[in-house]
Parts: sequence; structure tokens; C-alpha cells
Amino acid sequence: MPPSQPEPAHHVPPSPWVAHFLAGAPPGSRVLDLACGTGRHTRLAIERGLTATAIDRDTSRLGDLAGHPNVEVITADLEDGSPFPLPGRQFGAVIVTNYLWRPILPAICNAVAPDGVLIYETFALGHERLGGRPSNPAFLLRPNELAEAAVAAGLTLIAFEQVREDHPWPRIVQRVAATGPAHPWTTTPPARFTS
Repeated sequence: MPPSQPEPAHHVPPSPWVAHFLAGAPPGSRVLDLACGTGRHTRLAIERGLTATAIDRDTSRLGDLAGHPNVEVITADLEDGSPFPLPGRQFGAVIVTNYLWRPILPAICNAVAPDGVLIYETFALGHERLGGRPSNPAFLLRPNELAEAAVAAGLTLIAFEQVREDHPWPRIVQRVAATGPAHPWTTTPPARFTS
């Protein structure tokens, strides 16, 4: 496999960013894993005693999660122009990794419960120069875009970074952790993230 491409998803461990900030999900709450792929973050959530809603346009890759008592699996194409598939529902954590569809960014932020946390990590401008995918600027975040979207939705910014990483493959990513107004991290921030 070329070094500029990721390992197959079933071999990829949970994102360290997600693993760190998932500690902010209220105990026993439900997590939304949006564009969940193979469900690596859904699995992490249920391992931590949370319940999860996993959404993807191809849920066939979730295999062992189908029928799990703590997992709700929803097959939905988030980009086909249909309304957001979970109107009005809010979650203790909303996780999005390696996915960007700008028309639903406000709905993603609004899905964070008042005591919940948004954990978002995806590719940013500059990534296209590294030879990997995505390379289309329509699917790459502009500088500070995630932070601005979270704040515009009324969330409190807890952590934000835009970095180049070379492991497991070269990439430019932007990450945000932001909470609803009733989350304890708004007054007592969590431990600093270190990769």
C-alpha cells in the first residue's frame, strides 16, 4: 500500500483526538458517530459504557454492530439533499472524522446536547499538496472553519488545532472539541490533548 494512503479502516485504531475528548460525554449518554465508516468510534463509545447511533451511507461495513443492544444503525446518504436524518435529536457526544459536507455543519453542531461535546477531525487545506485524498478543496476545511462553525452554533470552544501529521500517513487535519453551554468543561477545561 502506498505510504500516502491510509491503512484499511478495520485496521485503523480510534483517533487519539476522539479517544481523549470522548471522556467529555456524560456517563450513560448516547453518542452520534456520523459518517461512521467501519464504526471504530462507535466501538470505542460502547466499550466506554455509552450507547451509540452510527450513521453512514454504507452500513454493511459495521458487521458485528448490527443488532448490538447499545447501537442504533442508520443507513443514510448525508449528501443527497435530504433533511438531516435526526432532526431535533441531541447527543452526549457528536463524533465526525475524515468527513466534510458543509451543508450539514449547522445540524451537526445543533445535535450536541447542552451538556454534550462535539469532537470533529477532518482534512484541511494544504492536504491536497501531500498527494493523498481528498484533494478537492470542496472537501477540505478552510483555516479556522471548524472553530468558527462551533462558535456560531453557540458551542464553547475547548480545543482546536490545525496540524500536519506524518503518521500513519502524511496529512493536514483540523480538529475541534467544543461543548454545549451546560457542560462542566466550560468552567473546568479537560487535560490538554497531546498526540
